[in-house]
Amino acid sequence: MKPLVIFGGSFDPIHNGHLRIANTASEKYDADVVFVLAKTPRWKTVNESEEDRLNMLSLALAETCNERFSISRTELDRDGDFSYSIDTVKEFCAMYPGRKIYFLIGADQVNQFDKWRQSDEIASLATVIFSNRPGFDINMENVEKFHMESLNFLESGSVSSTRVRGLNFMDIPVSVYSYIIDNHLYFVKELEKHIKPARLKHSESVAMTAYNIAKQISIEMGEKALITGLLHDLGKSTHEEEARAIIEENYPEYKDYPEYSLHQWVGRYMAEELFGVTDEDVLNAIEFHCTGRAEMSSLEKIIYSADKIEPTRGYDSSDMIRACEEDYEEGFLYVLKENMKFLDDKPLGVQNKLTQECRDYYLGD
Repeated sequence: MKPLVIFGGSFDPIHNGHLRIANTASEKYDADVVFVLAKTPRWKTVNESEEDRLNMLSLALAETCNERFSISRTELDRDGDFSYSIDTVKEFCAMYPGRKIYFLIGADQVNQFDKWRQSDEIASLATVIFSNRPGFDINMENVEKFHMESLNFLESGSVSSTRVRGLNFMDIPVSVYSYIIDNHLYFVKELEKHIKPARLKHSESVAMTAYNIAKQISIEMGEKALITGLLHDLGKSTHEEEARAIIEENYPEYKDYPEYSLHQWVGRYMAEELFGVTDEDVLNAIEFHCTGRAEMSSLEKIIYSADKIEPTRGYDSSDMIRACEEDYEEGFLYVLKENMKFLDDKPLGVQNKLTQECRDYYLGD
């Protein structure tokens, strides 16, 4: 009978770092892994309901298709407001007598494990294992006292549930991302304070369109595209007078640009101020998604394209979407040409220097 790894947590939400750690533990110990969703963790406040966290966990495991992964409701179904790890370990030991039990915790929990209820008994019933975290100092006294074992795994990534909730990182299964969007969880609640419902639907569509284009470069670029797509229209609801004041103070070279373009600079400003975005590539893609510019980065081209062609725009953009998904560079040129035709049919045509420079640089007109 294979060993069993108990992996407990609030999973608020589950992310790919959790899955990479679980997979490493499974491979190292040739073990099955059971994810035990915490009811009311003592060390933190959960942000979403048991049902939502369980649904996201189920979606994530289904997406991995790892037959060694399963979910247990043992803590959710236990009586009482709090559920303790010692009770969970005892329950699994009783269910699987003679089966080797491992208890997987994060690096942060290693340092306070001595404060857990009946921590000595947990360590006597199960081998406590932990995943290292780059730059995080482990309390070696606890490691030695409780005979803990390290997975010696440093590739879980810099993702954390906190960063996902804050829309700072999107290293999560696509099914979990879609669930968050569809059920208005975490960062969506904050977005709804600043973006009107119809505009938010557009932003969500831009994000997924951009993801499907960007993943041809890398999954990491796809995750960055999701964040940028969701944030690109943050400035849309800002009144012109306020928008120009923000631009004059922070981006004075653009203070006289047409009203329709102002939201891209206000959006960059809000992404930094409200969501703590520091990634310059993401900020630039927000800043120039409407006008474009010369010498655009890959992400800038992808967001520019996705903003113009996402499916809810109300016209048949399927050819351009397909072109971008096949080759984002060629697709961008296709979208840019079509957008220039659209602007040329307008009475005022191209109204700003950035768009003209973009046109000249990429199309040579």
